[in-house]
Amino acid sequence: METRQQDRGRLRAGFMDSEPLREADEDLVSEVNLNNSVMTEEEREEIQQELTKLEEEISTLKQVLSSKEKQHAELKQKLGLNPLSELKNNFSRGWHDMQTSTAYKKTSETLSTAGQKTSAAFTTLGSAITRKFGDMRSNSIGYSIRHSMSMPAMR
Repeated sequence: METRQQDRGRLRAGFMDSEPLREADEDLVSEVNLNNSVMTEEEREEIQQELTKLEEEISTLKQVLSSKEKQHAELKQKLGLNPLSELKNNFSRGWHDMQTSTAYKKTSETLSTAGQKTSAAFTTLGSAITRKFGDMRSNSIGYSIRHSMSMPAMR
């Protein structure tokens, strides 16, 4: 039992320790009983103390983080960086990043090619329609002259 207490002490020393787990550690973990009714009063007190210590550490870290966030905001204010200018910079940076991306370049090239082909198709269509109207007018004028020559009464 004494070696288990030493193992627990070593494990409690800090979960951030960089020491790798050994087989003995794995055995210790596998022997942990999750049923609280079997836990001794001493173990319960140790766990409660550890919990209290962790809660205090969390509270301290929250205070430190809050202090750092205030300092961060003050420094940004001194530099003239307000939320609106940051938003503008983020949009500008995002737009630039998007324009330099491979996907944007490929899409842009594809749309440009499609636009050129569409323009050429409309030009061809317009020429065909103009030619048809020209043909229809020529036929219509020829018909009109022939018709008026053959029907002198209608002049």
